[in-house]
This record gives sequence, structure tokens and C-alpha cells, in this order.
Amino acid sequence: MTRQLRIGLVAGEVSGDQLGASLIHAIRERYPKTVFEGVAGPEMREAGCTALADIDALSVMGLAEVLGRLPSLVSLRRRLRRHFMASPPDVFVGIDAPDFNLGLEAGLKRAGIPVVHWVSPSVWAWRQYRVRKIGRSVDLMLTLFPFEEQFYRQHDIASFCTGHPLADDIPERSDPVHAQAKLGLQGGKRYVGLLPGSRRSEVARLLPVFLEAAQRCRQLAGDIEFLIPAANKNIYRQCQQVMAATAGCADLSVTLFEGQAREVIQSADAILLASGTAALECLLVGRPMLVAYRLHPLSAPLAKRLLETPYVSLPNHLLGRMQVPEYLQQDVTPSRLAEGLLALLQDPERAAAQVAPFSAVHRDLKRGAAARAAQYIVEIASG
Repeated sequence: MTRQLRIGLVAGEVSGDQLGASLIHAIRERYPKTVFEGVAGPEMREAGCTALADIDALSVMGLAEVLGRLPSLVSLRRRLRRHFMASPPDVFVGIDAPDFNLGLEAGLKRAGIPVVHWVSPSVWAWRQYRVRKIGRSVDLMLTLFPFEEQFYRQHDIASFCTGHPLADDIPERSDPVHAQAKLGLQGGKRYVGLLPGSRRSEVARLLPVFLEAAQRCRQLAGDIEFLIPAANKNIYRQCQQVMAATAGCADLSVTLFEGQAREVIQSADAILLASGTAALECLLVGRPMLVAYRLHPLSAPLAKRLLETPYVSLPNHLLGRMQVPEYLQQDVTPSRLAEGLLALLQDPERAAAQVAPFSAVHRDLKRGAAARAAQYIVEIASG
């Protein structure tokens, strides 16, 4: 291929920014002059993507929360559609953010622009009727997990599993002492990671409960140190505000970091986290965890009715069983979370049994994801 490729990209939230950056690097290794433009975060911009809008515009979760941002989201989607229709890319790649991207992709596909979507929405888990819309919206679905590829092929949608970039990046054996040194932590202490999510709405609903659970753990088990990695500067400031407003938090040994989530996970003896990509990262690092999640009260009943699997966390989906405890909605209480954390911290056999099957999943997902995705995308772009 000698001509210069143009690729449109739209990514949602922090994990999508990371995937987009890895894809840009992989394509530019083969075709250095490729032009990228779209909705990008800091990592994608640093990799060379021209930002038509910032990724924060799409970082919203939950049905009720989306309603408040709907006018701006609709306006942004129309603006992007006009831009890409007026200046068609060789291929458009939607990275995650399905509620935003699928509508945009459908219009671009109808206009004859090749469309690839990377990171399947959880259509196999809830709202399975969306598979028809996906079939109308994309030419190719690239999935991170093998069971997703099988699902799409059963519905006659072209699909390939790339594996997960995190499985490529994270070593199968991590050294907690080295990670603790990178964070400036003292060795020989017990550390618990608190990861309340990368969205403001998640942090607002989960961090106060996580901090109260931490206080209970500290009261019952003594010298536990707690680590919180904030996803970005805005989330860092929000965490500071929540900590300042939480009674008794000043007496709790908590260290707040900007970023460095992986080092926190590697440093910790146990993790309490919001359901999402962080749970997969804990699996790949091999750390015992608890998963907790709360949706907006108006979103939760509808989400529950549409859920078609018994699990919400990726480790349990990948293993096909309740390997990792899940605490949802009204079960997200300080007492329940503290009890679950102390069970992992005080019973090494329980913690070891939880992480025992994680390494096999890690090996299965380690497939050179970015390079595979780049190969499929370039093939479609080149016709």
C-alpha cells in the first residue's frame, strides 16, 4: 500500500483512549503516514490523533445520566456525521461507547464508508435485541474476548477476536514489592486498593461507601493502608472532595494517586473496585478482588430487567462462574464490603483459591491485540 490512509476514530472513556492509542501505534508501525482524527483522549492525541472533540464528552454511564447530557451528545454525533460524510475516511473505527457510536456508524455505513467497531457492547449480557442494530451498523466487529466472537458469528455478523491489549501489556507474574517501591510505599505492610471507577457518577456513588468500608476494616483489623488511583485530574479533585466530606476519613490511612492504577493493583493484597475494565486488570495481575456497583436509582430497575446473564463482572463472565464476589445496588454497604475484604485479607487460602484460575485466562487473552486489530482494519481500509 502506497497511498496515505485516513482513519476516523471515536473512543469513549479512559479504556477506549488506551485502546485507540495502541491501535494508532500498531497501524503506524506499518503505515507511518496514516492520518487519524476523531474523538480522542490524551493518549490518542499523544499518539497522533487529531481531536475533533474530547473523550470526556462521552464519559457518561447509566440511562438517567445520559438523559441529562442527551442534547449535547446528539449535537456532537450530528457534527461528527457531517464531518465524516463531507470528508470520508478510508475506514471508520468506533472504539467502545456503543450507545453513541452505533448510531453514528449506521449513518456512515449507509453512506458507503467501511465501518469497524472494536470492543463489543455487552449485547450477550443484556439488551440482546441490539444485535440487529449492530448488524446494520458495522461491517466488522472486533471483540476482546473469544466468547463474543462466537456470539456474533451465531448471528451472522462478521467478527474476529483480537484478544485484549491488557493481556499483552501485563506480565503474568507481577512483583508487589517493585510496584510498592514505584509508588513510594513502605514494604511489609498490608495494602488495599480502592478503585471507585473512572466516571464522576461512579465515584460519587461508590467512593463514600468504599471509604466507610475501609474505616470498618481498619477498626477490625488494624494497620491496613488504603490506596486510591484517580483516573485523571478531574477525578483526583473529586476524590479529594469526597474524602474531605467523609466523616472520619482524616484518621484513615489513605494515599490518593493521579493515575497509576496498575501499580496500585500490583501493590495491593486485595482490591475493592467498580465493575469494569479494572476488574479484568486485577485478574490479569492476579489479585483477589471484590466487585461493587451502583447505578442511578432510575436506571437500576430497567437494567436489571434487561440483564440476561447471572454476572456483571468480566472475571466471572470469562470463567463462567461466580469466582469473584459481586455486590450490587442495595448490597453495596460498608458492612458487607468490609466483611468481604477482611475475608480475603485474613484467609490466604480463600484469596489463593479466587486467583488460581486467573493465569489460564491471561494466557488465552494474550494474542497481540493491537496488531491483530490493525491488520483487520487496514485490510478493510484498503478494499
